[in-house]
This record gives sequence, structure tokens and C-alpha cells, in this order.
Amino acid sequence: MTTSEVLLPTTRRALLHRIATAQADGRTPSLVAAVRRDGRIAWSGARSCVEGHEPDGDTQFRIGSLTKTFTAVLVMRLRDEGLLDLDDPLEKYLPGTGVGEVTVFQLLGHSGGLAAETPAPWWERTPGKVRPGLADVLGEEPLIHPSGHGHHYSNPGYTLLGSLVERLRGGSWDEVLRQEILEPLGMHRTTPQAEEPHAGGWAVHPWADVLLPEPVEDLGLMASAGQLWSTTTDLLRFAAFLAQGDDRILSESSVAEMRAPAAPVEAGDWASTYGLGLQCVRRGDRTLLGHTGSLPGFLATLWFSIEDDVAAVVLTNATSGPLVGAVAADLVQIVAEAEPRIPEPWRPLPEVDEELLALTGPWYWGTHVYGLRLLADRGLELQPLRGAGRAARFRARPDGTWAGLNGYYAGETLRVVRGEDGSVDHLDLGSFAFTRKPYGGSESIPGGVDEGGWRGLAI
Repeated sequence: MTTSEVLLPTTRRALLHRIATAQADGRTPSLVAAVRRDGRIAWSGARSCVEGHEPDGDTQFRIGSLTKTFTAVLVMRLRDEGLLDLDDPLEKYLPGTGVGEVTVFQLLGHSGGLAAETPAPWWERTPGKVRPGLADVLGEEPLIHPSGHGHHYSNPGYTLLGSLVERLRGGSWDEVLRQEILEPLGMHRTTPQAEEPHAGGWAVHPWADVLLPEPVEDLGLMASAGQLWSTTTDLLRFAAFLAQGDDRILSESSVAEMRAPAAPVEAGDWASTYGLGLQCVRRGDRTLLGHTGSLPGFLATLWFSIEDDVAAVVLTNATSGPLVGAVAADLVQIVAEAEPRIPEPWRPLPEVDEELLALTGPWYWGTHVYGLRLLADRGLELQPLRGAGRAARFRARPDGTWAGLNGYYAGETLRVVRGEDGSVDHLDLGSFAFTRKPYGGSESIPGGVDEGGWRGLAI
């Protein structure tokens, strides 16, 4: 099936209209975009100021800070192999940087308190040899905020992470990237240097329709923060990996960890946050994950929605032009709303444990009523049946308890407490007693239950 047959004609026209408007209104020399759904590229489109020279899914553009997500994956691999702990201070592996006790976790989530940029000159428009060592990248005062107290985006922070990868792997950042991510995912058109066919980077005059070529620099030590060139086809492969994991690179649980918010947000800024190398934004009721990127002459964005199983990439070759982050978000929204994801058929569990089945149904925390459902692989789900409450899913542990997976009870333990006769007395969830009846049983309820029991109010 060709990409033109995957989506409805009205959806394809809406997607084309969105990128055509972006290229025209944003005054960019060219723009290429693509959408992935149901495990394949569902649509691609491009616009160009030169007729017959539209870029395609094999045309490289510089992707700027989208590079950071690749660096974060390399660091997570080191963690999963036991070569570091995310809570370790960077100084443990790179002594003498001057960043003190800033942890690997804080660098990944931009909460280390480091400066946003390097000392002058502007690193994106100067060769990397201007900054031959980490001291040149960090400057005399690398920390401008208390570490761990909030989110402050830092390009030098990801330079440190790239150097960390090199130290622990014993090879160059770009070679480790090629071996551990790009080759396994088949991303052969993602490279540290441009390879034909590729777009040229341009600046568009703000007050006249004229162009100026932008320089292309090798960023040296800053490469791990923004060096890469890539294509829409390769980046959609990367999006699929970030959505579901790949055991050759990172497990599903590890990429899920990257997607979780990792840094405190600023007051009032609840629409966006940052995970571990991934931006997280809210668009209406939809959560989008991915990253934006820019370097002189180029803008890039990758967004994907787990719930909708839709990913979109937008690449363009202008220093300032269309707001590609908004364009990519619109492409996801167009597909998700015009052609909603069709759920898999409901199917019964392959087998059932009668003891677990007996645990299902209503449970009471005090007078709050909850329902407990049995899921696949002996998992459980607790949902309030009336009013607001703390819903959670739980994964079965080998010791007969369950671990909370989300929400208030993430990481908390759910266990079955039995009486002397072996029958179930109550559920203990992080010290809260859930009973079959409201305040059902004085022994399981801290503080006991009034001996007079439930009563009416005589007037």
C-alpha cells in the first residue's frame, strides 16, 4: 500500500494545506513533513520555493537539539547496563568540571542549574575548535541556579552528557551513536555531517523576500547537543522506538521512564515539561512527546502521541520561519481527529486465577468506594466508583504483592492481608486499609470502629 492510500483524501488534503500554509506564511525556502501511524509512514508531503526541487523523505536537514534525545538514549543504555546510576554526581565520572554535585538525572532533565549557553562567541555559528575543552564550554561560572530546584534548559549540560558517554564507552560520541542506535534502527540517513541529498541552510530577511546562506559548522564538543542531520523517514523510525522501545537498544520500561516528567516546571507553565531528553507538551486533551530543534538555517520538530499512535516530523531550512513545533502538533491532531485510532477487539484473558478473581469488585477506603479489576499478567487496576479518587494500575511481583505503576500510588505496594483462617481480611495499599464494607472491621481499621455501629439521626 502506498502512503497516498493509507489516509482518506480529505485528511491528506488537510495535511497538505497545513504544510503549504506553513511554508508560505513562514517564508521558508523548503519544508518537508511526514506522519507515521499504525507502524508505517501514512503520509508525506513537501513544499519548495523552487518548482521541481521539493525535498522528500530521503533529504537531510539539520535537526539541532533533537540530537539531545539521541544522547539521552545513550546515557540510559549506560544506566541499564549498570555502568552508572542516574543519581550519581557527574563528578564521579568526569572530575574537575566544576559542576559539583549535579547529577546525571538533573543533566538529562535540564534541572542541574547550568547556564543555557556557552561563553561567547555564539557556539552555533562558530567552529568547535573554538572550544577545545569542557572548561571552554562551561566557562568560569557554569552554575547559575541551584541544582535540582527547577528546569533551566542547558546546551552545555548535554555536552557534558556526550563527554560522559565517550568516557564510559571509550569511543567518540558519534561512533557510539552509530553503533548503538542508528545501525540497529536502520537510520542510515542520520549522520553527524551532511550527506547528499541534503538541504542548504538559509536566513530569510525579516523585511524583504531575500536570502542569505548560513554557515555550517562542526560543533566539536557541542555535537551531542545539536550536531545531527536526519530525514523525515529516519526520524519516524526513531519516534516508533521512543513510543514502544526496542530491546536491542532500550526496553519499553526505560523509554517510558524517559517520557515521564523529570523536572519541576515554572509557576503557571503547566502546558509543557521535560522528561529525560524528551519534551512533553499538552495540546488540548492530548499529550505530545518528542523534541524541537534549531540551528542557523534549520528548524526541526518531532512529536508523537502514544494514545493516538501517531507521530509527525517537520523539517525546514530557515533560521526563523514557520513555527514547526506547532505545525507538527497540528499534523498529529489532524490525523488523530479525522481518523481516530480504531481499538483492538476486546478479548477475554487466556486464563484466570480464581483467587485473584475473588479479589475483584468493590472495596472501601473508609467510606470511599473503589472497584478492583483483574488485568492481563495478574495485573490489577483500582478505580474510584463514585466521585474523585486515586486511580492506579498495579504490576504483579513474584512475592505475591503488586507495585503501583502510575499516579499517587506509583511505586507503592499493594498486598493482601489475610486473617488467621487464611481468608482475605483487607487490602493494604501504602498503609491504607481497603475493606469489603465501609469501615468493615475494627481490627483492620486504624483507630478502630465505634462499637455502636452505623446509626441514624433522631430529631
